[in-house]
Amino acid sequence: LEPGISTASPGALASPYFPFLRHIASLGGGEGMIEPWDRFLTRGDSIDQALIDATAATVTPADPGVLFFSSGSTAKPKGILSMHRGVTLQLWRWKRFLAAKEDARAWSANGFFWSGNFAMAIGGALSSGGSLILQATFQPEEALTLMARERATMAFAWPHQWAQLEGAANWSDVDLSALHYVGQHTPLGRHPTVSTDWQEPMAAYGNTETFTISTIFDSGTPDDRIAGTHGIPLPGNIFKILDPLTGAVVPLGQRGEIAVKGPTLMLGYIGVPLDESVDADGFFHTGDGGWFDAEGRLHWEGRLNDIIKTGGANVSPIEIDTVIKSCPGVKVTQTVGVPHETLGELVVTCIVPHVGAPLDEDAIRTYAKAQLASYKVPRRVLFFSEDDLSLTGSAKIKTADLKALVVKQLSTEPA
Repeated sequence: LEPGISTASPGALASPYFPFLRHIASLGGGEGMIEPWDRFLTRGDSIDQALIDATAATVTPADPGVLFFSSGSTAKPKGILSMHRGVTLQLWRWKRFLAAKEDARAWSANGFFWSGNFAMAIGGALSSGGSLILQATFQPEEALTLMARERATMAFAWPHQWAQLEGAANWSDVDLSALHYVGQHTPLGRHPTVSTDWQEPMAAYGNTETFTISTIFDSGTPDDRIAGTHGIPLPGNIFKILDPLTGAVVPLGQRGEIAVKGPTLMLGYIGVPLDESVDADGFFHTGDGGWFDAEGRLHWEGRLNDIIKTGGANVSPIEIDTVIKSCPGVKVTQTVGVPHETLGELVVTCIVPHVGAPLDEDAIRTYAKAQLASYKVPRRVLFFSEDDLSLTGSAKIKTADLKALVVKQLSTEPA
């Protein structure tokens, strides 16, 4: 129990940390104000079933259930209202996405203000009959100790946290052998005490407006089926790809703006009529670019306004960053386009290296050349510290701020 909770005698249950706490039940027996589980369950015996039914009838699946705010990586954060049905449907789906079983014990230090962590951690753990291991504030040494002590089997962390865990002072001392639901190529998956063949379901696409995932390949999908794509539509979802200029639906295989509707689509933005957020057919226009192939797989290419137009060609920063983030020594990478007199836009990759990594601009460009077409290789590579970058509440880099930083740095270089 947390310090400050008194359970010595009836009526003494009180805590300044949890001012609304009234009952504590224990599966392993009780003492004082901590009730054994069977006695806790009898509290419902005296409640009239008609009252329960009447209370339940006041809420429908279509009623507002949660309010989340977008991260604001491209614009001012917006309040996004979702219905109970969409939220609960996605929470149950995460059990399947993760191939989670009853042994799911999920560690997370990331707030539930972020819809992705809300869905993955709560859905992945609780819908499988597992449990949550929560850390109020991320601190890497404490996180590793908590995972080891509580025998965590899965972990949810943002990319910048992985490196901090691996660099923690107690990294070599903790026993993380209970971990299973971690990707083999993540720092936790590479820990000396961890042995796992679990596949992280990263081939996915979604938005807060669709309460996270709308296309995905579940954990365990063969690599040749994924083939570098972002999944297939979830049941009930309908997509169309639109010409960004005319709004017309383009033929299968052609690039355009992704639009989607389905059972998890938001009720709308707070303060904005729904008909201003979706089109006449009920589709939400995501602002993201992509296309579907003949196998029904989505190829997501990033924000339309992030697509770089250089030398007459369209370049997806997502494609470049997917390659460069696999380069040893790269901690964080994000590619942007900045104005250029002759090319239209200059492709610039911004990197936060791991401490002590022997990286330079030529090394990164050489690495990229081996896997990318020549016009996609960044013309410039700039290095920054994490403190240089402006992050949103969900640890995304703010694109507009990064572009301004790049322009400022390039302007100081000799002509």
